[in-house]
Amino acid sequence: MCLGLKLTKLLLRAWIIVYSLMEKQRDFSEWYIQSIDNAGMVDKRYPIKGMNVWTPYGLRIARLMNSYMREEMSRTHHEEVLFPVLVPEDQFLKEADHIKGFEENVYWVTHGGLKPLDVRLLLRPTSETAMYSLFSLWVRSHTDLPLKVYQIVSVFRYETRQTRTFLRVRELSFFFESHTCHVDQEDAERQIEEDLKIWKNLAHKFALPYLLNKRPDWDKFPGAHYSVVPDTYVAAAGRALQMASMHHYRDNFSKVYDITFEDSEGQRRNVHQTTYGMSERILGAIVAIHGDDLGIVLPPDVAPIQVVIIPILAKGQKARVTKEARAFYRELAEAVRSELDSRNMRPGPKFYEWERKGVPLRVEIGVEEIEGGHITLCRRDTGRRRRVKREVAVERIVSALRRIQADMEARAHREMKENIHTIGAYDETPSKGIIRAGWCGRESCGLRMEERLDRGLLGTPFFGEDFKGHCLECGEETTMVAYAARSF
Repeated sequence: MCLGLKLTKLLLRAWIIVYSLMEKQRDFSEWYIQSIDNAGMVDKRYPIKGMNVWTPYGLRIARLMNSYMREEMSRTHHEEVLFPVLVPEDQFLKEADHIKGFEENVYWVTHGGLKPLDVRLLLRPTSETAMYSLFSLWVRSHTDLPLKVYQIVSVFRYETRQTRTFLRVRELSFFFESHTCHVDQEDAERQIEEDLKIWKNLAHKFALPYLLNKRPDWDKFPGAHYSVVPDTYVAAAGRALQMASMHHYRDNFSKVYDITFEDSEGQRRNVHQTTYGMSERILGAIVAIHGDDLGIVLPPDVAPIQVVIIPILAKGQKARVTKEARAFYRELAEAVRSELDSRNMRPGPKFYEWERKGVPLRVEIGVEEIEGGHITLCRRDTGRRRRVKREVAVERIVSALRRIQADMEARAHREMKENIHTIGAYDETPSKGIIRAGWCGRESCGLRMEERLDRGLLGTPFFGEDFKGHCLECGEETTMVAYAARSF
């Protein structure tokens, strides 16, 4: 008895040590790294820094998220393409503003075997310069417009700052980019509006809150007329996170790459263009926002395994419990993405493993459940347990998953809202959070605000907000409001 008590205390102490290393609020960076490692989403031991190996579980999550993107693209009549990874230097050099944004971050290919190449090649950091020479051949007449294509590919950026899985890497393995061509600026504006609706649908699937900001001119995408960005806020890190971007180019690129069409009156005109980009940064946002001290917590729509069934085996009853668990799994698998964990292990380690993987709902089936005519459900996001009658269990599980998705989204929205602070003077600036303040719109005031707030300007609300006040910097009366935050 004494030995058992000592063993119990040692085990308890070990669990306390494990969990103390996972405190999200105390050390977000360490928590983030450990949570991804413990969930088995990627393997960072590949011998090139910032290039990770996607493991089966992480790959399933990424592909599920990509499937939602493809659904939205199909719904809005975009067609999928696949361009080569290499871009000739002469094409890259055509767009001077674009080069300013990427020339220090590209990987160059200079040799084919042992022979130096006549024209250097680069691994695409994004695909404007790769695609647009072909667009000039694809678009000939107004009947070819709008052109709406997309691809999900790897892009490469020589990231010189500290890398962080999903958030700042040297190979973005699942870079989504749509590129469109239009007859005029107004039709391109309609495309941006459509992109924002697509993002709204995706953000709902991912249970992510966001502010939709038009970036200040000094921080827009190179070559863009303007850039629109959904930013979320990671309270545990005290930082904003850009999750996607939509860019209106007007005819800035089409003039350089000679993308023209013949209009209905026989005149040749340059197309107007837009792009829309996302990456696995969104998965980083899901981990950072929804995770808790035990690790990641996946919204049901994102989880490749929505429900895990754990048989609670008892001596002399293993066959009976296993049979019932398998029967329930076959029934449940027709309704939701589920898995039966029938490994020969004690339940405790299984619980811990699936909690670390963020599976939204756990089902426990043992002798007590069988004889009581029920199953036991445990929510990952709250830890709440309840019993459900066996005959309505599948229906209740489907309902519970919808409730978890809604609760996680609502909780994330509340947390972000609580971290937005409207100020009228610099001495009102809190130590953390998103700052909301008046801005006259002048670049000189905006840059000075960034310096004095020690935060970057995220921009102004794309759809506008009612505001009447003074520019935080110069004091001029204004109806324009700007958001500022420290960012990843």
